[in-house]
Amino acid sequence: MKVVAFNGSPRKEGNTAALIGHVLSELEKEGIETEMVQIGGKSIHGCTACAKCFENRDKKCVIDKDIVNDCIEKMLEADGIILASPTYFSDLTPELKALIDRAGFVAKANDEMFRRKVGAAVVAVRRAGSIHVFDSINHFFTISQMIIPGSSYWNIGIGLGEGDVENDEEGIRTMENLAQNMAWLLKKINA
Repeated sequence: MKVVAFNGSPRKEGNTAALIGHVLSELEKEGIETEMVQIGGKSIHGCTACAKCFENRDKKCVIDKDIVNDCIEKMLEADGIILASPTYFSDLTPELKALIDRAGFVAKANDEMFRRKVGAAVVAVRRAGSIHVFDSINHFFTISQMIIPGSSYWNIGIGLGEGDVENDEEGIRTMENLAQNMAWLLKKINA
C-alpha cells in the first residue's frame, strides 16, 4: 500500500511539510509506503475548461507543460492521497487548487478514477480560516467518491513561523490519529 502527499506550500520545509511529515511517519510505522511531492512554488496552470480530457479519455490533462500529469499518475498509483496546504486568506494555495481542478476533471472524464481511494486533508494555519481550506480539499474527495478518515480534531496545525506547528501538541496528535485511522482504513479496504 502507498500514500502520496502533495505539499501545496511554497515553503518546502515549512509548517505544512512538518504536519505532512507527522502523518507520513505514522503511516510508515504501520508498514505503508509514503511519498511527499512538492507542488507549492511550482508553476502550475489552472484548468482551462477545454474538456479535452473528456474527448481523449487517456487519464491525462491536455496541458502538459507542468507537473500535473505526473501528479495525476502518482494519485492513480496510490491507495491514499493527502492534499495539504497552508491557509492563504482563508483558502488553499493556487497550486493546490489548480491540481484539484485539473485532476478532478480528468478523474471525472475517466470513469471516476479516484473512486474509493482514501483521501485526507492537512492544513497549516496561523490563526483562523483553516476550516474553509479543510472543507475545500474535502469537497474534492467527496465529489471524487473517495473515502475520508476522521481524526480526533480537524486536520489542522497552528503556527506562524517555520517550525511553529511543532509546538502545537494537539495538532501533532491530530496528525498522528489521522494517520492511524488512515492506515486502519487502507488495511481494511485492501484486505
